[in-house]
Amino acid sequence: MTQTTPSQAGPGQETARFTVPPTHPMVTVLGSGDSLLRVIENAFPGTDIHVRGNEISATGNAAEVALVQRLFDEMMLVLRTGQPMTEDAVERSISMLRAQENGTGAVDETPAEVLTQNILSNRGRTIRPKTLNQKRYVDAIDSHTVVFGIGPAGTGKTYLAMAKAVQALQAKQVTRIILTRPAVEAGERLGFLPGTLYEKIDPYLRPLYDALHDMLDPDSIPRLMAAGTIEVAPLAYMRGRTLNDAFIILDEAQNTNPEQMKMFLTRLGFDSKIVITGDVTQIDLPGGTRSGLRQVRDILQGVEDVHFSQLTSTDVVRHKLVGRIVDAYERYDDAQQRAGQAPAEGDTAAPQPNANRGHRKRK
Repeated sequence: MTQTTPSQAGPGQETARFTVPPTHPMVTVLGSGDSLLRVIENAFPGTDIHVRGNEISATGNAAEVALVQRLFDEMMLVLRTGQPMTEDAVERSISMLRAQENGTGAVDETPAEVLTQNILSNRGRTIRPKTLNQKRYVDAIDSHTVVFGIGPAGTGKTYLAMAKAVQALQAKQVTRIILTRPAVEAGERLGFLPGTLYEKIDPYLRPLYDALHDMLDPDSIPRLMAAGTIEVAPLAYMRGRTLNDAFIILDEAQNTNPEQMKMFLTRLGFDSKIVITGDVTQIDLPGGTRSGLRQVRDILQGVEDVHFSQLTSTDVVRHKLVGRIVDAYERYDDAQQRAGQAPAEGDTAAPQPNANRGHRKRK
């Protein structure tokens, strides 16, 4: 924890001083070239933040100063684990703290708890949730047999599910991983495509292979697949099977029809876990076909041991522009609805992200 000494700075103003422990070099707190400090200053434009040696002071509105104090405390907790702070981590920490402050966030889940929850480590890289909703999604996978991860592109739905699957395999909680997707872009009628059956379905499953290569030694993947420990197959191959002692992931589930969704869910065997991911704003089904992912929430909502995790544009962990693009499309569709024009199936609205602000110089 930082050592904080609050003092009155004037009517309605307060000053708080934080002493950074000598075990943490100031560059880890402020960032290279003060990059982290600039993020904090941009987020608190009405607060004067100054640095002298290993002491940081913040002067401004009492509520904002208290948030800055909490932010530095959370940053210290993260740094104590040996994990570095990044600009993205600071921005997400501020967002979580503001959500707690205005009553829209969980008071019992702190930024440090979210950012330090390790799922899987491989070749010096650790996979962790980066947002509160991602943490709740990961926790739901631990505590439920069937979990739906629903949200826009880039929110980590599939990637985190894959990491949990590999973790379960390595911990011997399951004996195999089964990854599947519907090959809807070809209508699951692959005969007109050139090549062998494997060559025909490979493009639809390639994203799953790519994620596996991030999480396992690439040399071990062919061996695990040859032994049946890891299976990657189109959804049509699941019909008629009972899947025991397995971690099963259905990706791109928005492109299943209701019959396929029911077929897949009823493949669940003993000692198995299912994670179903999809983005209801990107449905590629032929016109008039209802998405099984859209329907299943109405059917299974409230069923014991089934959980629905909703991710939003604020959980996008790709380039910041991806979240803004998702928001822009949702605002457009919302405007079309208000104008009396129905948007494409699955579109929703979300608030506009904050614009970038300027920063103060470090003293």
